[in-house]
Amino acid sequence: MSNRQLTPAALMAKADTAYSSARALLDFGDMDGAANRVYYAMFDAARAALLASGAPVEPDIGRTHSGMIGAFGNFLVKNGPVSKEVGRLLNRAHEIRLVADYNGDSVEPADAQEMVEQAETFVAAMRAMFMPEQSGDNDDTL
Repeated sequence: MSNRQLTPAALMAKADTAYSSARALLDFGDMDGAANRVYYAMFDAARAALLASGAPVEPDIGRTHSGMIGAFGNFLVKNGPVSKEVGRLLNRAHEIRLVADYNGDSVEPADAQEMVEQAETFVAAMRAMFMPEQSGDNDDTL
């Protein structure tokens, strides 16, 4: 494993890969796998946004999930620029991933479909707000 620090661009690339995996797993019928990958797409996009925004966070902010989610809420949602509605998407994805990965219950197909759609919205919003050089008319990333 490499000790190199991930850049916002590298984290967005990871988010794109996780989103593509979520879409494929959903199409394959693996709702729990799709929920897991949706969360990580949003998690990595949120980490990229935090780093790109210049928020006073450590580069390894993703080491703990609760720490990263808290920092995202405090620095980017609480007083903007991310809307509370978009910020809630990350919290919901985290809750559903916990069900998928640890609860023993399966994620319902409708919930998994909704989460994949919300992940697309979330990742695109983070890219547009914090990495505008990667947004624009290039829809190949999602």
